[in-house]
Amino acid sequence: WQRAARLMAEDTVTPRLRLGLITDLHYADKAPSGSRHYRQTIDKLTEAAGRFAVDKPQFVVELGDLIDAADSVAVEQRYLKRIQREFSQLACPRHCVLGNHCVDTLTKREFLDGVSQPKSFYAFDAAGYHFIVLDACFRSDGRPYQRRNFDWTDPNIPPHEVEWLQADLAATGHKTIVFAHQRLDPAGNHSVKNAAQVRRVLEASGKVLAVFQGHSHENHHALINGIHYCTLVGMVEGSGQKNNGYATVDLHAGDVIRLTGYRRQQNYRWAAD
Repeated sequence: WQRAARLMAEDTVTPRLRLGLITDLHYADKAPSGSRHYRQTIDKLTEAAGRFAVDKPQFVVELGDLIDAADSVAVEQRYLKRIQREFSQLACPRHCVLGNHCVDTLTKREFLDGVSQPKSFYAFDAAGYHFIVLDACFRSDGRPYQRRNFDWTDPNIPPHEVEWLQADLAATGHKTIVFAHQRLDPAGNHSVKNAAQVRRVLEASGKVLAVFQGHSHENHHALINGIHYCTLVGMVEGSGQKNNGYATVDLHAGDVIRLTGYRRQQNYRWAAD
């Protein structure tokens, strides 16, 4: 009952921090393919931006696959420039997680320059929390994804990034939220190949509250050894605003987390036991 009481009470309290989440826009100027409506993500992002203008998140994280694949570098850069024009209009700081489609034809440097972001994995602090952005767009041999040199089912967080992650978690005194594109919970081909190793690092720190991820375009939640792994719906899926999906996340004292989903995105409320 104490846990339920905390969850009800936090609805009436201003959160310590609010952030926005979107994922898997797959923007491209091309016809739909199956359930993916590439051009429509412009309008879907516009709706999300309007919601964020009301909810006022401190920052927004895009969890990967901002763009879809193109036949050439020039065309893929055109896709990136077009969606970035919309994404950059958000009136708050923005962070992009690298997705496999972001570097289908582009290099990581080309994509990062296109979204004005210096690094593909890094950490930052806000409102007494620590946030980590991961990059799993590396092959099993450690080579970075680029120029169609990879199989999307072979994502890895390489040794140098794992070492960085371990050191970063050891250095922070704050509770931590992690952002990834490819999933860190068991999810078959949609999981990072060395996800179990990464989870052990997160668990050993005793500081990670949740991991937010994309890639499989579905609502999914798993609680593994005290850490919430939350997968968000892909914005590209389905036609029309009724098939949109995005979220805000409120972080409250007492390790209470509330995710408010819009359209197809599910709601979640979690509290420490």
